[in-house]
Amino acid sequence: NIEGVAEFDAAEVLRDVAEMYEPVAEDAEMRLVVAAQAALPVRGNRELIGQTLANLVDNAIKYGAPPEAASADDARREVTLTARRQGGAVELVVADHGPGIAVADRVRVLDRFVRLENSRSRPGSGLGLSLAAAVARLHGGVLRIEDNAPGLRVVIALSASPPVNPSGAAPSGATT
Repeated sequence: NIEGVAEFDAAEVLRDVAEMYEPVAEDAEMRLVVAAQAALPVRGNRELIGQTLANLVDNAIKYGAPPEAASADDARREVTLTARRQGGAVELVVADHGPGIAVADRVRVLDRFVRLENSRSRPGSGLGLSLAAAVARLHGGVLRIEDNAPGLRVVIALSASPPVNPSGAAPSGATT
């Protein structure tokens, strides 16, 4: 059971997180690019989803720069945040152009306290991705780790809230 459950606009939360992390990205000579559809209602704890997105954006800024030295105006120094509807789901995506995570390690990094070799020189506990996956599961969703060719794309897929029927009646075909 989740406390503080309510319907909220996932795209708005994504935009809020991007705005909050804009100065951090600038300090790291990175850019945040947001592509969020309007009105993507989901049901859950807005704060938990926001904290999870913040964690993913923070990781993308820390680890998402291209492995080779790239100029600050290089498009590979972008972190892209996307909110979109995919069928019956709302997908929140954080993508970078860093070294990514090898396919063989993608399941393992979702375990608690796992830190991959290339991240051991940076501060962290190895809990970020496991917590993000746990929050997604708590909300009936999933977290996927995908290749961004180059880089990493982390997708949180949550069930979209059903469209609101202004009459208050159940949509046709729905059971009560």
